Amino acid sequence: MEVRPPDGAVDLRVVRRFVDLAVEALGAAREEIDTLNVYPVPDGDTGTNLYLTVVAARDALEEAADAPVEVALAAFGRGALLGARGNSGVIMSEMLGAFGRALVARDPQGRTATAMADAMHAATEASYRAVGHPVEGTILSVARAASDAALARAEDDGARGRDVVAAAAAGAREALADTTGQLAALGAAGVVDAGGRGLSVLLDAAETALTGRRPTPVTTPRGRHLPVLHQTHAEGAAQHPMPSGDLSPEGPSYEVMYLLDAEAAAVDALRGRLDALGDSLVVVGGEGLWNVHVHVDDVGAAIEAGIEAGRPHRVRVTHFAEQVAEASAARQAAPSGRTGRAVVAVAAGPGLEALFEEAGALVVPGGAGRRPATADLLEAVRRSGAAEAVVLPNDETWVQAAHAAAATAETDLGVRVAVVPTVAQVQGLAALAVHEPGRAFDADVLEMTATARHARHGAVSLAAERALTMAGWCEPGDVLGAVEGDFAIVGQDRHAVALEVLERLLGAGGELVTVVAGDGCEGLATEAAAWVDERYPHVDVVTYDGGQEHSLLLVSVE
Repeated sequence: MEVRPPDGAVDLRVVRRFVDLAVEALGAAREEIDTLNVYPVPDGDTGTNLYLTVVAARDALEEAADAPVEVALAAFGRGALLGARGNSGVIMSEMLGAFGRALVARDPQGRTATAMADAMHAATEASYRAVGHPVEGTILSVARAASDAALARAEDDGARGRDVVAAAAAGAREALADTTGQLAALGAAGVVDAGGRGLSVLLDAAETALTGRRPTPVTTPRGRHLPVLHQTHAEGAAQHPMPSGDLSPEGPSYEVMYLLDAEAAAVDALRGRLDALGDSLVVVGGEGLWNVHVHVDDVGAAIEAGIEAGRPHRVRVTHFAEQVAEASAARQAAPSGRTGRAVVAVAAGPGLEALFEEAGALVVPGGAGRRPATADLLEAVRRSGAAEAVVLPNDETWVQAAHAAAATAETDLGVRVAVVPTVAQVQGLAALAVHEPGRAFDADVLEMTATARHARHGAVSLAAERALTMAGWCEPGDVLGAVEGDFAIVGQDRHAVALEVLERLLGAGGELVTVVAGDGCEGLATEAAAWVDERYPHVDVVTYDGGQEHSLLLVSVE
């Protein structure tokens, strides 16, 4: 995140770039981080929890994209708070919220580097305060090293915000490598701390957002580690030998999480009650809303403590033995009661919805003003009843939400999910056309992905505002022609622009052209199809009424 000189305002474009990179990086590292998860409980979900926490923050930021910067950053922090999952996820949510609050409260006349370093320091301090009993060798010590490095770099009068972030990321990587020797459980397993690794991924994404560099990540000393469940009080807990170290066979059996509406005065007493009941206590939040996380044996007492403090809601209880057993079973067999394979597709208009449904997909509405949420895609996967699912986001801005839904479905439902990264509606139609439920899952996903990538796509739309495109400046009402996602043509005549888009797409050859008409643009689609028939008689052409609002035409060439 960067404070933009000279007026000291936070540049939300940079914030969004950082968040998008963080979501992408955590998504790529999710499974790796899950395998590092041996402390405090080896339940193998830290990477997934961190990923979903940051996705929730990103979604909230997108919803507040047009709001003033202080409102957008507050929404970002609240989104992280509401979406936090797991011990590390709750800590991360507090860090993100504290960082945003510190940027809003900065001295607008101060240096960017100082503001960045102070915000990182505030995030670290908040994370330590949130944890009942801070332990070094975890995400906390990685955060401390990062903020210390940031503060030291900011002391240089010539340092810029990007320099501070780079120093923090480097400090985090160095501290992460040291965690293996700080906790006996990590040393016995030969891994770095999972939460610390997640924070390092986040800071590396921040460095990339500001500098363009992609730092070399820290890897675990002994390669990938597969977590095992250590014995707990719970009846039926798996019987695995426990490595020497801090993990105890007498540790609590349950993770309890809930959101809590309560006054700040009641939270100190709540912390005391929960601290006496178990461990791994983290309570974060403020302004009447808190996220509570604790490991206990007495679930009822933990929830009752919340009731005494205020109003707990969205209560989530995880039995560690069952969680690991279910995850293991999900890797070996289809979840009970779920069979077959489903395709979930985002459609940008009523006609497109009908096309995807006719081809057998479950449809999630999208399009102008209707950005599909992760929860919408997840609900479609759940509703399908399938043991396997393929998600077609069909827009570049919806790909990350699809990955988040896939990760959640795999964790919560035990469903095997793959995302085919379709960035256009017509790519989704092409991918669905070659879908074969009888094929092996990996082979089906591979064929759908290859087909989508080979479908060259374009669009014709109207400019809503003055802007600089790849083809030069456009004015409101100009006709824009997009080729492979870039605006390549600016014109005045819809027909002429549509034909130019088709000419450019067909220049590399093709056997099938698909033209999807927007709302009220059936005549334009018919004219375009007639032109293809006359100009390229050897090419097949089909037209559909898509009903999409934003694009006059959507086109693909296969």
